[in-house]
Amino acid sequence: MSILKIKNLIKKYNDKIILDDISLDINEGEVIAIIGPSGSGKSTLLKCITQLEKIDSGEIDFDRKAGMVFQSLNLFPNMNVLENLMTAPIIVQKRLKEEVKDKALKLLKKMRLEEKSLSFPLELSGGQAQRIAIARALILEPQILLFDEPTSALDPELTNDVLNEIRRLSKEENKTMLIVTHELSFAREIADKIIFMMDGKIIDFGTKDKVFNLQNNPKILQFIAKVL
Repeated sequence: MSILKIKNLIKKYNDKIILDDISLDINEGEVIAIIGPSGSGKSTLLKCITQLEKIDSGEIDFDRKAGMVFQSLNLFPNMNVLENLMTAPIIVQKRLKEEVKDKALKLLKKMRLEEKSLSFPLELSGGQAQRIAIARALILEPQILLFDEPTSALDPELTNDVLNEIRRLSKEENKTMLIVTHELSFAREIADKIIFMMDGKIIDFGTKDKVFNLQNNPKILQFIAKVL
């Protein structure tokens, strides 16, 4: 069943076209990896879906809750971990404090971070902070999770912690996910489908075997050569 439909989306900054006639149909439970060179519009696409960016034309048919895990995390530095998780559900969703606290503690246990509930963001490692950011998105009970380069600022050891958490979400909770990533091996492993973007356009969209068929897709061959 389709959970997200995008039709002829165009996004501009001043006169520069950032997203050029983007159309997508994402089904419930699918994990979609979005790859492509820097400046191809990948992060902007996620921000348009969550309405953090206003589109210039086109349609986005999505009337459910989305959870966004930002590249820069955006944790509140003056709040401890528990407060970071609880603030939005209580203030924005008007949920009961005790119910939200119970959910937050359960999420922290799943993330193996229950001992960090009273720590502040500056006291966390990069991998711990990223997993807290994932928990903060999950506590809002979204129907779709959006990840913007979730491992871009992490060293290899911490990268594995975060990727393992995303793997767990994919397998155990059957979450619909859109993941902007430069980790091509991870994209091939976890994704049901791959979106390859360049210059604000979707160059290819389909199964891993289709998109990574390098004989039929010279542009992705050039991209992979540069990444490697």
